[in-house]
Amino acid sequence: MRLWELVRFAVGAIIAHPMRSVLTSLGVVIGVAAVVMMTSIGLGASKRVTDTIAGLGSNLIIVSPNFQRGGGFVSGGGGQGLSLRDSDAEAIAKQVEDVVAVAPVVRGQAQLAAEGANWNTRIEGVTPAYLDARDLTLSSGRMFDEREARQGRKVLVVGATVARELWGEVDPLGRRVRVRSVPFEVIGVLASKGQSGFGQDQDDVVLGPIGAVRSRITGRRTRADAVQTIYVKASDADSLDRVQEDVTNLIRDQHRIKAGDDDDFATQNMASILQASQAAIGTFTVLLAAVAGVSLVVGGVGIMNIMLVAVTERTREIGLRMAVGARRADILIQFAVEAVALSLVGGLIGLTIGVLGAIGIAKLGSWPAAVPAWAGPLALGFSMLVGLVFGAYPSWRAARLDPIEALRRE
Repeated sequence: MRLWELVRFAVGAIIAHPMRSVLTSLGVVIGVAAVVMMTSIGLGASKRVTDTIAGLGSNLIIVSPNFQRGGGFVSGGGGQGLSLRDSDAEAIAKQVEDVVAVAPVVRGQAQLAAEGANWNTRIEGVTPAYLDARDLTLSSGRMFDEREARQGRKVLVVGATVARELWGEVDPLGRRVRVRSVPFEVIGVLASKGQSGFGQDQDDVVLGPIGAVRSRITGRRTRADAVQTIYVKASDADSLDRVQEDVTNLIRDQHRIKAGDDDDFATQNMASILQASQAAIGTFTVLLAAVAGVSLVVGGVGIMNIMLVAVTERTREIGLRMAVGARRADILIQFAVEAVALSLVGGLIGLTIGVLGAIGIAKLGSWPAAVPAWAGPLALGFSMLVGLVFGAYPSWRAARLDPIEALRRE
């Protein structure tokens, strides 16, 4: 018999029992849909983490206090237990090679008022190097310079959200804003960066000279030379690990920490954090996909069971085909095509549901939609494999029937 005739017979048998065919393919549908959705969610999570870390700045090392009880650094309120100082940032800038920017930061929360509008936001006291360290740009205006920073001038660079909430569509450059009743002048507006991967609005921020923020905003809550974070930007990714090690050793010397004693600070390498996060997400994604893949196996078992039932029901039909000249190979191919067709149709339906489900989840949770290009070929290929594997035994059993015994079967 010709191959196209075998395919026609197989498709006709599937169409003859639509409900049974749908139920037979259901396991494959669920399996493929689950695998596609889990993989897409994993890739979306990886992309979200990557974007979040990239938003902090490239080739970045973050130095932060490590609060301890004892040794003169007691974790207390208002920043009294901060172990990092301006002198640490200055030493890094002078003594560590392959460093292009060092930016100490102090932070606070403040109520801003301007022209009848109010807005509560976070305010960061920084140096001019902060923009380079964090890979930030200005949409208008300028950043304060070293002289203004040293003098503690009352000038601010505002984020896009702050500018919109306080002045709407009006250009804020040159306008006055009161921060806790202290008047400041707006000299620049940061380019918008949107939300971070953790849902934080990166444009809801105000930058001021570190001296002015200490003296006018945070007040007594922060020691005169204390900083909450030091951002260190390496010249390139290859030197990142070495720069981190040099920074760690230098600050240990600055703080006179003896060998074997715990550090009163911590350094974080953004590249290492990214690699660790992606590895964890990748492992979790594989685990979810493996669990979802069990549905494909269950679907394959369902196909095999139904095909065995079909062989029993159509024993007389098989006998008639053999009696009029069909070979055992023809019977084998016919039933194999039926099994593969059932599985392939289930794979197509599952792939459609999986892609739509992944996009729907992304929209509901503001999650990056990341359906991999290989999801379609892999899902359909695996569906065909399931049909071949689990349809092999029923096909073989149908082909091995004795024609005479098959014709006698009622």
